[in-house]
Amino acid sequence: MIPLNKLNGEEFILNSLLIEQIQSLPDTTITLISGRKMVVRNSLDEVMEKIKKYHQEIGLLGISVKAGGEEYER
Repeated sequence: MIPLNKLNGEEFILNSLLIEQIQSLPDTTITLISGRKMVVRNSLDEVMEKIKKYHQEIGLLGISVKAGGEEYER
């Protein structure tokens, strides 16, 4: 779970395991696996750092994932 800020400044907590993609359009737009899109004040780099820190805390960082025949280090 990562804390983020809506465009109006309101803080909310997002389950980062539900994120499908993150884009900077120029606002940071998060697409969830459900297809729902969320626009946040946080920069793309800040969101990525929060996700990385959360994944380290719960022991997911360092797990290798095979996708499309290629191996990715998370």
